[in-house]
Amino acid sequence: MKLSTRSRFGLRFLLELGLNYVKRKPVYLREISQREEISEKYLSQLALLLKSAGLISSIRGVHGGYILNKEPREIRLLEIIQTLEGDLSLVPCVNDSTYCQRVAICATREVWLKMGKAFKEALGSLTLQDLMAIQEGKLQGNVYYQI
Repeated sequence: MKLSTRSRFGLRFLLELGLNYVKRKPVYLREISQREEISEKYLSQLALLLKSAGLISSIRGVHGGYILNKEPREIRLLEIIQTLEGDLSLVPCVNDSTYCQRVAICATREVWLKMGKAFKEALGSLTLQDLMAIQEGKLQGNVYYQI
């Protein structure tokens, strides 16, 4: 499985918002675009998806920008990736048993089920707060992995 640019850039977008969450200060797309080297236009498309999922809010005006709707510790990476990618099934027959007539006798489907479950469990066990801690460790020169 390969995650799209939407997920990779979307996580970086939310990470920026998370790092500013303590200040309760909205962040301009332009600032994130420059820091993360992501097109502002592309970020605005991601913002629409994330806003419609209730993960972020936009604030208009001079002191406007984007903010998280929830505490970073309450936002699971699984929720973010599912918002940006949609269905995370490795193959269509995992969620739709009518997709293939061989579902009942297919041994490989069990592999795809097991892999998908492990992938979702890994993403479900991590929060935006965890990602923020990893980022802060990297910025301080510490290597910090907890997966």
